[in-house]
Amino acid sequence: MFATISTATDHRAARLAGIGLMLAGICMFSCGDAIGKFLVGTYSVGQLMLLRACAALVLLAPSIWRHRGEFLRLERPWLQFLRVVLSTLEVAAFFWAAAYLPLADVITYYLACPIFVTAGSAIFLREQVGWRRWSAVAVGFAGVLIALQPSAQTVTWPALIALCGSMSFAALMLITRSLRGAPDVVLASTQFIGTLTFGAALTSFSWLTPSLRDLGFFVLAGAVSVVALLCVNRSLKLAPASVVVPYQYSMIVWAVMFGYLIFGEMPSLATLIGAAIIIAAGLYIFLREQKLGKIEAEVASPV
Repeated sequence: MFATISTATDHRAARLAGIGLMLAGICMFSCGDAIGKFLVGTYSVGQLMLLRACAALVLLAPSIWRHRGEFLRLERPWLQFLRVVLSTLEVAAFFWAAAYLPLADVITYYLACPIFVTAGSAIFLREQVGWRRWSAVAVGFAGVLIALQPSAQTVTWPALIALCGSMSFAALMLITRSLRGAPDVVLASTQFIGTLTFGAALTSFSWLTPSLRDLGFFVLAGAVSVVALLCVNRSLKLAPASVVVPYQYSMIVWAVMFGYLIFGEMPSLATLIGAAIIIAAGLYIFLREQKLGKIEAEVASPV
């Protein structure tokens, strides 16, 4: 009996920890996105992917060496390979789109990801998604639409590339959830190996030697990406994808802040209203998870 109560409490704690890690990971990803957008103003997307991955793998090298045996017995290797391909395509799509669109616009397109993940987690992962969570995700996406104010002018090739990147990212989240038994270092390092390989192929057509300052930015982008990936991957191991992925809506808040502080972009009233709706939807899901955790504990306790 007491073991059942403990299990319910641990389950609730794991979900809340997963939410916290997803929020931290999205914050770090947003920092990396801002650095990447700054760099693709001068350097090619391929060079960014190559140098960013090199820096990340150097930082991960000690962990890769300690877990080197895990790479010889990968869980479902074909699914791991598909995950690396999707991750590489997603990174390339994001920075290609960011080279032509404002950072907030690209991130807003990516905020369609929770819609795809929520549907996919119910269909492919057999996770229980109640109508309240569906409603909160839909409300959050309505906030995205308000912030973006889509029109015929926004349906461009960069916008479509960003949307395809969002779909790749959603599939990546679902596969990561299904591979939650794999070590974090394996999941993170294989992603960077994929971007390094693809970036090296693209960079063979163009190379611009970076200045010392810009080289520091490339290293920083790699370091931030390592922390972000580890947070997001661990989050998806601790909690269902449909629970934690909606917190990607917080990206719009970081986009507004970085757009103003780094690129001098003043957010419109519509963006601020949309961001407020997105935050409200995310808080509702968080409070709903707390309530569900308490109910689970009460059901498990003796009458």
